[in-house]
Amino acid sequence: MAFSLALVILLGLLLSGIFKKIKLPGLLGMLILGVLIGPYGLNWLDESMMEISGDLRKIALIIILIRAGFGINREALQKIGFSALRLSVIPVVFEGVTVMLLGGWLLGLTTVEAGMLGFIIAAVSPAVIVPSMLSFITRRKGESKEIPTMILAGASIDDVVAITIFSSFVGMYSGQSISLGAQVLNIPLAIGLGVGLGLLLSMFLLLLFKILNIPNTKKVLMILASGILLTTLEDVLQNVVPIAALLGVMVLGFVILEKKESLAQELSREFNKIWVLAEMVLFVLVGAQVDISLALEEGWAGPLIIGLGLSARYFGVFLSLIRTKLSLKERGFCMIAYTPKATVQAAIGAVPLTLGVPAGEVILALAVLSIILTAPLGAVGIKIVGERVLEDRYKP
Repeated sequence: MAFSLALVILLGLLLSGIFKKIKLPGLLGMLILGVLIGPYGLNWLDESMMEISGDLRKIALIIILIRAGFGINREALQKIGFSALRLSVIPVVFEGVTVMLLGGWLLGLTTVEAGMLGFIIAAVSPAVIVPSMLSFITRRKGESKEIPTMILAGASIDDVVAITIFSSFVGMYSGQSISLGAQVLNIPLAIGLGVGLGLLLSMFLLLLFKILNIPNTKKVLMILASGILLTTLEDVLQNVVPIAALLGVMVLGFVILEKKESLAQELSREFNKIWVLAEMVLFVLVGAQVDISLALEEGWAGPLIIGLGLSARYFGVFLSLIRTKLSLKERGFCMIAYTPKATVQAAIGAVPLTLGVPAGEVILALAVLSIILTAPLGAVGIKIVGERVLEDRYKP
């Protein structure tokens, strides 16, 4: 596994650098590298590394979400609160339902199978969106209307909505007496528990930092470990009570920023250093999950379903922003920013197949195809359009 990690680091730095030189996002180079050297490509990655790929990707995602928390202040959240809430619910439901209907019509899936497909495809990728929005926030682009913060906050809840509804269809298939309505009601509960647990953990950490003389490096490790514990708790209690753990991870950084701004800035710089490695691990291993041959098996129906699903999402984004002061160009940027799929699709795309769902292979193929089509498109679109549309700094 040590050799595989060396390959990821060296080739990841090389590909990222090349793509940045040609004015494309570095993460796109890392995704492509993962496809090339992964088990469905040249198969250069050690099997033991692929076995723990899920855990490595989770840790990397936790790091970027903590960084995101350090980049969000209360004033910004208050400014975009309702807009972010609308963005987190309306687009994902529009896309999920559209893909569900098309899956039943074009692929002959049952309602439950189509529902699984719809809400696997519907989730956006925080792995792609969050780093891009953090880059804009750091450079104060779009700050006057808090556009990157709004997208960042909305994207984290978007996944909660998609996964919760997906879980209801899994429950229906497994014979559990779970109604879709009851599952939807779990969404605010999951969000509340995630935020509450994140708040409690952050206050506990701040108390420890105050009582004990702990170096910043160890504080970073304690915060990271707390984020891992929070996501583990979500996994342990998933059949008991829903918890939006990734949202709670963001709260860790947010609360520390609110209570100890100087400390938050110091810790953020430390997390930035860790992110150099975590970024490569995350995107290369996400790319390594992609089986292009499987994705091509569905012919024209797959791209059509994904494309129409995205169109429904874009319409949902547009509706969500009707009462905002965003210009048409800025609303267009928000649509593009909500394009990429990767993290959730790679994580749960194979769940129906594992459960023995008859259409499991078809669902997995479309999940993979959605990554191939939307992750590069979204990453490039966010960078190019964002640089042109978002204002460079705050204008009072």
